[in-house]
Amino acid sequence: MQIVIAMFVLVFLVLAASLFLVLRKVAFSSGDLPVTAEWIDQLSVERYRPMLRLLDGKDVEFLRAQPGFTPIMETQLRRQRCQIFKGYLRSLSLDFRRVCAAIKLLMLYSKNDRPDLAGALVQNQLAFGLAFLQVELTLQFYRWGLCDVDVDSLMRIFDVTRLELRALVPSAVLAA
Repeated sequence: MQIVIAMFVLVFLVLAASLFLVLRKVAFSSGDLPVTAEWIDQLSVERYRPMLRLLDGKDVEFLRAQPGFTPIMETQLRRQRCQIFKGYLRSLSLDFRRVCAAIKLLMLYSKNDRPDLAGALVQNQLAFGLAFLQVELTLQFYRWGLCDVDVDSLMRIFDVTRLELRALVPSAVLAA
């Protein structure tokens, strides 16, 4: 019984530490901020659409039906796709942090207080951090062939935050 409790506590501590690190990474970015009107115009979820198909199980099912396809080949394919997917995740996380930083800057220099926007931004950052953690965890299970990875919620949160920034830019440009 004590072993079960110890394992439960250990798993809980690992999950809590992972959540803390992901939230800290999302909330406190220290990168450069190439926010220009052109960058905002080019920012789109379309850039990340290949992520949705990259880990699609249909490709693996098709390859399993081919003669000569081995489990080792499937493992290598999954590993390679996970590496590519992680590159997309890093890029998506960086873009999200930049969008959040841009919104914070616009709020800081705005003549009007926007507590509703600040609250929404904090909610989006928390939701993005949790969704990001979920995607990273399920990515490990995908690598072992146990489940599929769903990035819809991550993409939706990014898109909502991006649209909030886009809505603020015209008013900020007019004020300047």
